[in-house]
Amino acid sequence: MTTVGIGTHTPEQALASLSNMTHSVTPIQADEYLVRMAKAQAYMQANNIDAIYLNAGTNLTYFTGMKWYASERLVGAILPAMGEVQYIAPHFEIGSLNGFKVIDGPIHGWQEHENPFELFVKVLKQLNISDTATVGIDESAQFFIFDGINKASSGLELVNAQPVTAHCRMHKSANELALMQCAMDMTLAVHQATASMLYEGISTVEVEEFIKKAHQKVGAPGNYFCIVLFGLATSFPHGVKDPQILKKGDMVLIDTGCKVHDYLSDITRTYVFGEATSRQRLFWDFEKAAQLAAFNQAALGETCESVDEAARSYLAAQGLGPEYQTPGCPHRTGHGIGLDIHEWPYLVGGDKTPLATGMCFSNEPMLVIPDEFGVRLEDHFYMTDNGPRWFTQPSHSIDDPFGLNS
Repeated sequence: MTTVGIGTHTPEQALASLSNMTHSVTPIQADEYLVRMAKAQAYMQANNIDAIYLNAGTNLTYFTGMKWYASERLVGAILPAMGEVQYIAPHFEIGSLNGFKVIDGPIHGWQEHENPFELFVKVLKQLNISDTATVGIDESAQFFIFDGINKASSGLELVNAQPVTAHCRMHKSANELALMQCAMDMTLAVHQATASMLYEGISTVEVEEFIKKAHQKVGAPGNYFCIVLFGLATSFPHGVKDPQILKKGDMVLIDTGCKVHDYLSDITRTYVFGEATSRQRLFWDFEKAAQLAAFNQAALGETCESVDEAARSYLAAQGLGPEYQTPGCPHRTGHGIGLDIHEWPYLVGGDKTPLATGMCFSNEPMLVIPDEFGVRLEDHFYMTDNGPRWFTQPSHSIDDPFGLNS
């Protein structure tokens, strides 16, 4: 049996099959940012945290809507447990930052020759936050920020802000889910178009370039990331240094995603170019069953690690592993996703976070058969009041990965 829908179009025909898919979605609005900050402040008050620092990057964007990049300069915001958000930035950037501001709050500027961390402590005092207060530092902030604040303060207790940020970010709203659903749908369409234009002799570099154009055609800026692997290279989960050329009988693994109003997709498909061998079929079916075992374990209140264990137990029963050994699944079953490609919590041994409504996860218990090939089928699900729901339906079969013949 030959694979259905693979290699049936030219690249031009495959691109022509795609169109913009973003017309019905809207970005997160100011009222939702205010709700997020209020939720964080309620948590801070309940847990005796007086303020948190949000560094430029996804935490700053998540809570305030301001989009800025982390650099060697202090740019971010102080969110006090009570009161208005306070931005801190180089003085010469204030005009630019005002253009990115969604939530009102003063921007405190520091000149290039001044110590920004002394300004940080000064702002805390202006907020009537004591010299011995507990202040959370953005878990993604560079060490120099923690070190600078620590040296500029005399008695502040600096802690990891992750309990606050994760408490808010791991539970997605209906608006967030809609943006992620759109992004997932777009990337799945790109996957299908990509499979249709493969031909013997094409390089992984050419496929990556096609995927970029395809993501742009469906309405994304391009690829947020892209991994394309053929043959033996598929046994290396995150790729190899050199490009490959596609041959008949090669396993093909493509892992890619895009952004829609800052929210991400991340989908992997694995199939064979040409006729699959019985061994390729066997392990592909093991992978699909392990993915389903994880999904079926994902009930409200179950722990994240139990979902990982469900996939791993199934694979062990097939003689794979055990645990993280190969041949088998060498990495976690899944990760959270949202504004970052990897977010809390994680479907991995040791993560005892109970599953709750609004949590989103990848489901990708990849199989690695060393010196032969790898198989990763990755779709995401989110938790509803009634249990897990797929963003995208899992791959149908090795011969018909997109269900075109079902």
